Amino acid sequence: MKKIIIGADHAGFDLKEAIKSYLAEAGWEVVDKGTYNHSSVDYADFGGPVAMAVSTGSFSRGILVCGSGVGMAILANKFPGVRAALCLDEEMACLSRSHNDTNVLVLAGRRTDVKTAAAIVKGWLSTAFEGGRHQQRLEKIRQWEQKICQKEIFYGPVNNEIQEEKP
Repeated sequence: MKKIIIGADHAGFDLKEAIKSYLAEAGWEVVDKGTYNHSSVDYADFGGPVAMAVSTGSFSRGILVCGSGVGMAILANKFPGVRAALCLDEEMACLSRSHNDTNVLVLAGRRTDVKTAAAIVKGWLSTAFEGGRHQQRLEKIRQWEQKICQKEIFYGPVNNEIQEEKP
């Protein structure tokens, strides 16, 4: 059985629950990292475990939902190897997979109805990465990620320009 990990904050709770049902009907085993109700929570507390699970390879794909989707996308993209995309329609989802090989789908709970979300998820899960010229671009992202993780670069204190760290 295919497995996927999912998480949401309070603003994404209802859409997360609907997506879980859709995924189960489509034959996916869903691991839900919360939240489990409408009580106000911080999105990072639920998005972090999902992004970490994808980053470490425990899961090949994950789905995150918050009110606008922006916070979860910012958070998820901090994790090495995570390529998260906020998708508001099916075309964005399919392009995020075919061109960017995204492994985390982010949805906007306050802007996306259940029918649209189901189409987005379906398109995202069924679209393959095209490779080719896109693979070269992903390799460049990986190279930057390695530099950042090895602390070879830093942000300058005044002008925020990326500078090479001196040995």
